[in-house]
Amino acid sequence: MEIKKAAVIGSGVMGGAIAAHLTNAGIPVVLLDIAAKEGDRSAIAKGAVERLLKTEPAPFMSPRNARLITPGNLDDDLKLLADCDWIVEAIVEDLKIKHDLYAKLETVRKEGSIVTSNTSTIPLRLLIRDRSDAFRRDFAIT
Repeated sequence: MEIKKAAVIGSGVMGGAIAAHLTNAGIPVVLLDIAAKEGDRSAIAKGAVERLLKTEPAPFMSPRNARLITPGNLDDDLKLLADCDWIVEAIVEDLKIKHDLYAKLETVRKEGSIVTSNTSTIPLRLLIRDRSDAFRRDFAIT
């Protein structure tokens, strides 16, 4: 399967770096985080891109790669995931929060898209509990 477009959910240190490295491979990335409570609702993901541009060592092979990232928020921009080939979840290590997110992903992701979790502590069997057969088939831990 060719990855033509990816998404990263969670724009913290790990999620932001994953998004940057995907752009280094020339892959456009949707970077989503929770909606900001005030002002620009996508400010958290936009701030992550700005932070990545200032990080040393630089996660972008070229600062121009930042243009390949489309920042957004989970409340308003889930529809941007509909044409992604790979969706990387890099959010807090909380099973309930991950399950809530996965339920939302099942409503918008395209058939056959890969969904992975960047978890380091939660077993696969718990992550995919109560998910559809299609979601289970397309899910992995990275």
